[in-house]
Amino acid sequence: IESKIEKGKGTVVSILIEKGTLNVGDVVVVGKEWGKVRALYDDEGKRLKTAFPSYPVEVVGLSGAPESGEKLVVVESEARAREVTQYRSRMKRIEENSNIKRVSIDQMLQDSSGEQKVFISVIIKTDVHGSKEAIEQSLKKMNSEKVEIKIVHSGVGEINESDVTLATASAAVIFGFNVKANVQAKSLSKREKISVKYFSIIYEVIDEAQKIIDGFFEEDF
Repeated sequence: IESKIEKGKGTVVSILIEKGTLNVGDVVVVGKEWGKVRALYDDEGKRLKTAFPSYPVEVVGLSGAPESGEKLVVVESEARAREVTQYRSRMKRIEENSNIKRVSIDQMLQDSSGEQKVFISVIIKTDVHGSKEAIEQSLKKMNSEKVEIKIVHSGVGEINESDVTLATASAAVIFGFNVKANVQAKSLSKREKISVKYFSIIYEVIDEAQKIIDGFFEEDF
């Protein structure tokens, strides 16, 4: 249903069990993330040992925050969990790389047509999926005949080295909403001269995007 980062708990995932049972100690996979269930909480915040079908519960113990709507499954071992998530991560990277190539091709076509369309590549990291989706929708509404904001990647959790590497490859700016960059990402972003902006209010993200757009057009005069 939802995932978020909570201080003291780490990644917390809200799920609704459709079939089977979920136990503390089970190894689970959700999208590209996996982990061993360290704790289960019911809708009143009480700790559980086992959750049954139709139970809405919060799960603590995943390696990262998965996308909303992903299916949670119990697997037989940590080795199997790693195998599944590594495969899914690989497929996601291929998809993101194709998006970067798509941006480059679009830009070439725009250049060859003589039009002055501005492409702005953005990576978004937030503390909860609700904020991520709201920011994505707000930025997409800013697209016009002259400007297109390309969301190269978005996710929940701290800004990491992979985000900075992707930003370097796609010439993107990174927007962090209620999250910070880890030490390695800070070091790499300074070395690669990648712009990392931090926000706590959504309209500030929109204002920053508008400033970037305005900056492009000011350079034309």
